[in-house]
Amino acid sequence: MGSGTAVPTPTVERHLQSWIGGWPPSSPVKIVSWPDSIGPAWDGRNRLATGAVDSDGNVVVGVAPAVAAALPDRIAGIDELRATMPDAVGRPGVLGLGALRWGVDVPGPDELPDVGVWLPAALANDPDDQRVDTWLAPFGGDVLVALDDDGKYLGGVGLKRHNDLGREIAVVTAEAARGRGIARRLVAQAARRVLADGMAVTYLHAHDNIASAHVARASGFPDTGWQIVGWFERDPTS
Repeated sequence: MGSGTAVPTPTVERHLQSWIGGWPPSSPVKIVSWPDSIGPAWDGRNRLATGAVDSDGNVVVGVAPAVAAALPDRIAGIDELRATMPDAVGRPGVLGLGALRWGVDVPGPDELPDVGVWLPAALANDPDDQRVDTWLAPFGGDVLVALDDDGKYLGGVGLKRHNDLGREIAVVTAEAARGRGIARRLVAQAARRVLADGMAVTYLHAHDNIASAHVARASGFPDTGWQIVGWFERDPTS
């Protein structure tokens, strides 16, 4: 189990209820037939399964109705669910796990000062504008970017708009600008804005991404032992 509080705020719970189709779990593994899971996600792509695992190992996963119908009525735990998902989906893939963190006591600007400016994500498609990196284009709306004295990109944050109740932070720093604390300041600045708007703010990362874990912890997203669940398809020819 992680070092932070394992109890989500009411805002985080409402976000999870809307995003994955239900929370809290009523059994060790709760499968929710969730039509929204087959609709376009924040980036326009479809997702067949999205869920969360709490610090006690209880799981809620929202899946496409056809997948829910193909799963066993009773599943003992996350390992059994991961083993049965490929057959239920009907094509190669894996039910992956990552760290799920949420921000509550995010450091203020006196501790982690603002370092970025909000600019339209659409500027990423302008070859004459070097302020917004191309990876930020799919986020839409405004993105947060840190710039050098010449107005060139140093790092940025995009907000994944899963629903009207929460935002997920994604951050990337230019290689030449790493090691200067830019990422944690960008994350904290973006999180303060999301929280001020009354929404939940989350930060997800792979378990083996040590750099992301350090940024998350430093910017007010403790490790509570919770995990995110997602379906990732595999190329059957690879």
